[in-house]
Amino acid sequence: MTDLAAGPTVETRELTSAVRTALGTVTDPEYPDISIVDLGLVEQVNVTPDGHATVGLIPTFSSCPALAMIATDVSSAVEVVPGITDTSVIWLSTPVWSVDRTSLTARRQLESSYTVVLRRKDGTLRCPVCGSDQVGDQSMAGPTRCRSVAWCETCRNVVEVMR
Repeated sequence: MTDLAAGPTVETRELTSAVRTALGTVTDPEYPDISIVDLGLVEQVNVTPDGHATVGLIPTFSSCPALAMIATDVSSAVEVVPGITDTSVIWLSTPVWSVDRTSLTARRQLESSYTVVLRRKDGTLRCPVCGSDQVGDQSMAGPTRCRSVAWCETCRNVVEVMR
């Protein structure tokens, strides 16, 4: 996460901090108890001295149908911050989102609450149900464009893979 140069004033830094706190309350529509901050969507926050907030987000998938909903939720959360006059949400094409951007908290919630696993850097998967490494890709077509389906040979559960 980077902050664009927002100016040297204490007030601007405090507003930027308050906006970041507000962003932590915005959850992903598919995972209503995981924040967009923990999912690694927030890349930039800029607040001008006159209270205009610009939030740069990275989509997990460029044509995700939830992007408009997330942008609306971000605007709603940020615009209630005292001192913020208006908000712009921009979707950034770089850097590209990857599972490496997710927090440990998000990873644990995805596994325990949603049976969703994140692919390791070496390409392997660990079953979120039983912990086995005997998980193989079943279908690249999952319930949404950002997920695929895998199968655990050990516990015989279907798991989703966030890609």
